[in-house]
Amino acid sequence: MISRTFALLCRRDTSVFSPSRRTLSTVTETFSPSISSSQIPVTYQKSTLKPKLLTSIILNRAPILTPTPTPFERAYYAYQARLRRALSNPFPYDFYFKQGSILETRFTLEERKRERIAFGREFGVADDLDKEKAAANRAAVEQLAEQEGESEEMMSRVHPSDEARDYKSLDRKAKRNLYLLLQENVGTWRFPQGNLTRGVLLHQAAQKGLLTECGEYMDTWIVSRNPIGHYRPPRKVPSQPEEVAFFYKAHILAGQARPNPETVKDFAWVTKQEVEIRVPEYYWNGVKDMLSDH
Repeated sequence: MISRTFALLCRRDTSVFSPSRRTLSTVTETFSPSISSSQIPVTYQKSTLKPKLLTSIILNRAPILTPTPTPFERAYYAYQARLRRALSNPFPYDFYFKQGSILETRFTLEERKRERIAFGREFGVADDLDKEKAAANRAAVEQLAEQEGESEEMMSRVHPSDEARDYKSLDRKAKRNLYLLLQENVGTWRFPQGNLTRGVLLHQAAQKGLLTECGEYMDTWIVSRNPIGHYRPPRKVPSQPEEVAFFYKAHILAGQARPNPETVKDFAWVTKQEVEIRVPEYYWNGVKDMLSDH
């Protein structure tokens, strides 16, 4: 019954199995002239040029000084100091210092100063009612400090190179990370880089490029054999191959950069914010995530 019904349907509409309705895979469809050119799919020609590989070094000088605490950090440290003093046992100074000696007086004055820092300026004011005795004690302690060479002032946290704006000094911005930037003869700033040759590993090419451009008067250490990022500069001429630069992180341990005058015009040790104002915008967008904010 089912086969007879199917045969009748095929007789009524034979165009279903007509060869004219079928399309072979080798037949190319032709577009009607009525179709606009904007509806025709566009084909792009794949570039056969191999990209040019470059290696670059982000040479870092780590901070020398600890950063200045923020107001929140200072409040936290003061709170912890008050807790430690309130919960700790008193120091048995009478066991370590002779009674009535200058060392005992010195310890008492320093301990009172530490307590006022922890609990406030009004703490222990009643103990200083005898001003003459307190002045005599301070004079004796200062004399003892001079004899032991403890009256010298601490060095300033601001280096003279900061005041002189010496960007070639490794002592500037001691609380920040510094990075080595090179200025090409055309005036463009960038990180040290080199070309990759056949048979040379990427990190070896990066080290060679650093020595070629900055000299061998630096003791440096490349952190890893793996790059920390890559960057594709825009092509100025479409017919030229695309460039891809792989960046490596390195630290300077000693020495100073002495750039090659044939390829480098100038150099500077700068922070992340100072890198931004020197390099081109497209270069900055490619490297900003590889630099530290501190």
